[in-house]
Amino acid sequence: MNAAATQPNTSTSLTAGLPIGVAARAVVRRPDLWTTALQAGLSLAPRGWWRRRPFLPVPSEGWTHFRLVTAYGGDGTDFDADDLVTWLEWRKTWPG
Repeated sequence: MNAAATQPNTSTSLTAGLPIGVAARAVVRRPDLWTTALQAGLSLAPRGWWRRRPFLPVPSEGWTHFRLVTAYGGDGTDFDADDLVTWLEWRKTWPG
């Protein structure tokens, strides 16, 4: 696990348990993954996201919490930014 992911979650999060600052720093360092990250983010957005606050294309807190718990176990707070980069690299290899 990287040092940034082991710090307490003091950043603002758009969804439960996913510290946006940690995730953003991980992706910002990798311009080759920016398009993939944008596509992934939009694909996870719920239908009609523009009609509900916060008017951003982010998945619901319940869905995000479920995914973090199933990925990391426990309460799902052990988010690792390196896992996000690895997932984006994997996703980038898929056609579409």
